[in-house]
Amino acid sequence: MRGGLRERWRELPRWARGVLAVYGIGFLQGACFHFVVLAQGGVHGYAAFAPLPLRVFFACLLVLDPLIAVLVGLARPAGVPLEGGVMVLDAAANWLVNWPQVRDDPAWLLRPVGLLPITLFCLFVLATQVPLLRVIKGNGPRRGGGDPSSTAVHNRRTGPRSPA
Repeated sequence: MRGGLRERWRELPRWARGVLAVYGIGFLQGACFHFVVLAQGGVHGYAAFAPLPLRVFFACLLVLDPLIAVLVGLARPAGVPLEGGVMVLDAAANWLVNWPQVRDDPAWLLRPVGLLPITLFCLFVLATQVPLLRVIKGNGPRRGGGDPSSTAVHNRRTGPRSPA
C-alpha cells in the first residue's frame, strides 16, 4: 500500500475503514478522559484509586492514546499491534483497579462508563486486529478485488480468464 493518505484509505475495504474509524474514536476518547483526569487532579489525579505503577501507566496513556489515533488515522501497520497491546494493558489495569467494586457489587460492571466500555472496546480491538493488519499490510483482500498488477501477473502464469 503506497501513495498518500487518501489513496491508502481508498484502497481499504469499507469494513477496514470502519474499524480504523472506531479505533481512532476510541483512542481519542481515552486521551480526552486522561487529559481531564490529569487537568483536574494534576500528577495525583489517579492517586485516590490506583497504585503508583498504574498511575504512571494511566498518565502515559495521555501520550500513547493520541499517538495510536494518529497511526490509525494514517493507516500505518505499526499502529495495529500497538493498539492491541495498549488496550490489553489498559483493560487489565482498569480491572485491577475496579476489582474491589466489582467483587462487592457485580452490577458495577454494567455502568455505561468504566469497565464495560473499556472491556468491550478491548475485545473489539483484539477480534479485529489480525484481519485489519493483514489488509493494511496488503496481505488481505483489497477493495475492488486487489491490485491490478497482481492480477496481470496471475494471468501471465495461468493464462487469461475466459468470460463466463
